[in-house]
Amino acid sequence: MIRKAEERDASSLAAVSIEVWVNTYLRDGVSPLFADYVLAEFTAQKFHTAIGDPDLAIWVSENRSGIDGFVKLCSAATSPLPGCSPLEIMTLYVQPRHQSGGRGGALLRHALDHCRHMGAESAWLKVEAENRQAIDFYVRHGFTRIGSTDFVIADRAYENYVMRTNLRHRND
Repeated sequence: MIRKAEERDASSLAAVSIEVWVNTYLRDGVSPLFADYVLAEFTAQKFHTAIGDPDLAIWVSENRSGIDGFVKLCSAATSPLPGCSPLEIMTLYVQPRHQSGGRGGALLRHALDHCRHMGAESAWLKVEAENRQAIDFYVRHGFTRIGSTDFVIADRAYENYVMRTNLRHRND
C-alpha cells in the first residue's frame, strides 16, 4: 500500500534511510566520516520537519509489518543544471530485501503522477554515478542523463548524474 507519510512515520523513515544509504554507499566498511553523516542526516526530527514542509511530499510503501520504502519529492528545488523544472525526486529508498517486488516502481509512478497533476512537464533527480542498479532503474522508467553534479561530504566530492524525465505523453 502507498500512502502519504504522517508524523508517526518519522522514525521509520529515518531507519529505512539509514539501512538503504549504508547498504548502497558504504561498500568497504563504515568510517567515522560516513557514520557521523548518516547519524546526523537521517533523524526522526528531520523527517518530522520534512513531513510538515509544504514544498515537500513524502509517500511511503507499507506492508503489514511496517514501512519498506518511500519517495520524497520537492516542488521548489533548485536544479544544478539549467532547463530543469523545480520538481525534484529527492529520495527514493526501498529496503534491499524488497527491491525486486515492484515497490520502487510503484513509488516512482506515484510521485510522477503527482508531478503531472501539478501540471509539470518534467521532473529530475540525482543518482550516484556508480550506482548502476539505480541508474538502470531510472532509465527503464523514462529518465535520461542530462549532466553531472557533485555530492559533497566534508571535503570529499562524489559524482552524481542528473537525470530528467518528460512527463507529457508518458505512461510509466
